[in-house]
Amino acid sequence: MSSIIFNYLIRNYLKTVFVTIFIIYGFGLILNLFEEIEFFKESDANIFKPLILSSIFVPSLIIKLLPFIIFFSSMWFITKIKNNKDLLILKVHGYSNLKIFLILATTSFLLGWIILVIVNPITSSMVMFYEKTKSQYARDIEHLITFNKNGLWIKENIDQKERIITAEKPEKFELINLTIFQFDSSKKLTNKIFAESANIKTKKWILKNVIISNLKNEIFIVNKFDEYLIDSNYDYAKINTLFNNADTVSFIDLTLNKKEMIEIGYNETFLKENLHSMLSLPFFLFLMTALATVLAMVSLRRYDGFKFFIIGFIISILIYYFKDFSLALGKTDRIPIILAIWSPVLALSFFTFIGVLQINEK
Repeated sequence: MSSIIFNYLIRNYLKTVFVTIFIIYGFGLILNLFEEIEFFKESDANIFKPLILSSIFVPSLIIKLLPFIIFFSSMWFITKIKNNKDLLILKVHGYSNLKIFLILATTSFLLGWIILVIVNPITSSMVMFYEKTKSQYARDIEHLITFNKNGLWIKENIDQKERIITAEKPEKFELINLTIFQFDSSKKLTNKIFAESANIKTKKWILKNVIISNLKNEIFIVNKFDEYLIDSNYDYAKINTLFNNADTVSFIDLTLNKKEMIEIGYNETFLKENLHSMLSLPFFLFLMTALATVLAMVSLRRYDGFKFFIIGFIISILIYYFKDFSLALGKTDRIPIILAIWSPVLALSFFTFIGVLQINEK
């Protein structure tokens, strides 16, 4: 009998979680679809392109919202078994509030690790595909930049002329081993610029140890400069913002390839922040389940579902803003970034511990 009840709890709880995820996915798909249709309305893309891109982008949003999805799913499940008297039946068979809480919270904790190890690498690849596909139809210069194992690649338009820039790697405010191909308005190559490094702190780049090959009458004329200035649409801040996209970096990459990613130019602070944010996810799911269980079991009376939802919604907003505020303090160096990421987890741990002690007495 014990194993049957245990399986009942796990099966129905996970069913509630996945139903909630499916509902959120549907809303997210519809809302994002409007944005994609607006983006593609003047392109020659087929009518299914916005739908396909929306369907592969929304899962990454689901992972971001997962703590709150788990919170409402747990509230929904506990309220349901409480109102239909299943909770009393569970207690008759020896399942205390504490035991039910531990089963549900542990399930959420394990679900968090499954998502990190299995689902997150898939969604990261999907977001990367999403960005590459949109860049092919982009009318805005901001989309014409990519960063991969071959280095940094930029395509930009300057005074109706096209420029392709490739660099071996970024290194703080500099690009190392830079090559620039410049084309005229008819897409013909006019010159090539080779530089040992380029300071890109501002949009006026300072190139060092430069070789410029100008094409005239199908002959390259070579000139050398110790220092050379060029204007660009990009500076360090803009490039750093564009390729430091947390959604394209998977948990597996961060744990197995972090050193290699730093060597090719990824910001170490960004990677550290992303890794700890991911590591905190299973603990966040555990605590959000705990918090929902405490709220649902703090009283034995039946709950009005709408009022209970409003209470949960207010609590979710407070947690979201506290988490966002803590992260903002970390990014502005008011507190260490790792402490900023884990502070909401520590705060929730304190409140849920007190709450669990209370429901255990009932």
